[in-house]
Amino acid sequence: MFGRGLLKGLRTTWHLGFGKAITEQYPERRPNLPPASHGSLYLEREKCIACGICANACPNNVITVESERDEQKKRRLTGYRAKLGQCLFCGLCVESCPQDALHWRPDFELACYRHEDTEHDLLAGPEAEVKKGA
Repeated sequence: MFGRGLLKGLRTTWHLGFGKAITEQYPERRPNLPPASHGSLYLEREKCIACGICANACPNNVITVESERDEQKKRRLTGYRAKLGQCLFCGLCVESCPQDALHWRPDFELACYRHEDTEHDLLAGPEAEVKKGA
């Protein structure tokens, strides 16, 4: 009775101890993310028509779209902000964009020290976010 349970436990330990590694050594080795993973948001400024559908689709009101009318009465994008600290990463904003201007980037390192730093200006691009954090 005790021998069979002991052998079963040792077999499990052997397979877990010498089998395939489960954890990844994160800072040294970057994980391979699947294509459908949600990281940070990326906006293609040229495609955006400032319709605000993405902001209306967001359940947490994370996205703020600012626009103004030009001489031809056409809406022009002037500001696009996302509060990623409150984001659910549900993807409703990306799915609802009629111009396919909003995408997910595989950049998942969004940690910051202050809550104010979780708000990102997507018109400035990723280079401005890196400069702001430095």
